[in-house]
Amino acid sequence: MFDTATNIILIFFFVLNTGVQTMERNRCDSVCRDLPQDDNEPVCLMMSRYKRGYEFFVNLCHARRTICRENLENKIGISKIAKPKPVVFQEALRTTIIIGQVFSLFPVSGVCNNNVSKVKFEWSSWKCFGLLLSMTGQILMTIMCIYNTVYSKASLNIETPVIFYGMTCITMAMFLRVATLWPKLVRHITAVEESDPNYDTSLNRKCNVTCVIILLLSSFEYVLSLLFAFVKASELKNKDSWYESFAEYLYPWVFNYLPFSPLLGVMVQLIHFQATFIVIFSDLFIICMSYYLTSRLRHINTKVLVARQKHLPETFWERTREDYTRAVKLVRKVDDVISGIIFISFAHNLFFVCVQLFHTLERSSALGGYKTETYFVFSLIYLIIRSVAVSLITSQINTASMSPALVLYDVPTSLYCIEVQRFLDQVTGDKIALTGLQFFRVTRKLLLNIAGTIVTYELVMFQFDTTTSNELGTPFPSTNLMNNRSFQRSNFTG
Repeated sequence: MFDTATNIILIFFFVLNTGVQTMERNRCDSVCRDLPQDDNEPVCLMMSRYKRGYEFFVNLCHARRTICRENLENKIGISKIAKPKPVVFQEALRTTIIIGQVFSLFPVSGVCNNNVSKVKFEWSSWKCFGLLLSMTGQILMTIMCIYNTVYSKASLNIETPVIFYGMTCITMAMFLRVATLWPKLVRHITAVEESDPNYDTSLNRKCNVTCVIILLLSSFEYVLSLLFAFVKASELKNKDSWYESFAEYLYPWVFNYLPFSPLLGVMVQLIHFQATFIVIFSDLFIICMSYYLTSRLRHINTKVLVARQKHLPETFWERTREDYTRAVKLVRKVDDVISGIIFISFAHNLFFVCVQLFHTLERSSALGGYKTETYFVFSLIYLIIRSVAVSLITSQINTASMSPALVLYDVPTSLYCIEVQRFLDQVTGDKIALTGLQFFRVTRKLLLNIAGTIVTYELVMFQFDTTTSNELGTPFPSTNLMNNRSFQRSNFTG
């Protein structure tokens, strides 16, 4: 009798325990139901969707329920478990593209919509008309600068405006080409994101913060240039109207040949303002695109780093290699679209860093007072920092593409397979980086090459410089400000 009662009690507790475990499994299944049942990836790659810092599991048959059970044991409610939102290219680059459209670039519609089918380029749109109208103004300014060069004594200061406006026209043409290819590129990127979501939550913040910092510093430089130009023009005032003196002082290649009018002065100043910020936006656009591509490659690197010294099946390496291949193809696809902008941006930065540095070192005593000298040094330092930032941030793509090799070299002999070998050959045998029309790849070594070029340029210019301190020059807002005698070194950096 006693034994029977004991057995009944044991059976009761066994059934109760089984019921509790069944309820727990059901609760776990409700939490993890979005994970595919045939998922062969290491659980650690899925763990970040629910809880950070949890111990990694690799290919355990109970891994999903173990993770859910751990969540329940830690009293993490199912309703409180939030999945991180995957990175969307449209959202990450939205602020950057809108800034470009403010300056008549990127005549593309649908940039504020995450639905890629809404992204379109139309020649008949008002945005495209605005770009073509702005490009016409830049072309007219280039023609006026060329005309001024033909009828003036040849010098670096006279020819610099031609290069500045000429590069602006080419940049606008390059962005027009990018706009025509943008809808197709966005659809390709979206397909990659759907096949392998990226959960880099810091990407949007980095792009937006970079936009704010660069625009604030550029605006500060531009306002300072106008203030100093106004002071210098006031000292040389020879007209009844202060604005007429101001405009003729800043834009002699226009008002030496055309009669002054307030409307023409405003139009010329707006065209120059646009040209200045178009150059700046080129650097900003390259930086934000590099952020995104680097994030895609680092997403793959995270998978590879987690697998270090782990016993993983060949299917894991096959799938990871395919993800890496998609990221590499994306880099090449983007490079085909924006390589022209990269080439013009690096050429512009190299030329104007050389010009400004030469004028600064040539006669620092002729800068015309500590106020002007402060502005001129700030403009030069800002240009150098911006150029270095573009080079270093873009070169991170190449650095990130090489990172998997360190882990692949450490794969134990017992786990080495053909997929690991193929992955290693792909990483070490192919040089992944953005290029400037395939003339150069943006890597860390490129920055050293540019520095060597600048030093060589400065030595040659000091050796063959035949200009005099009384040579007439033209100041240029947001780039350099000197009076017509001492502040004559134009640096048109934008």
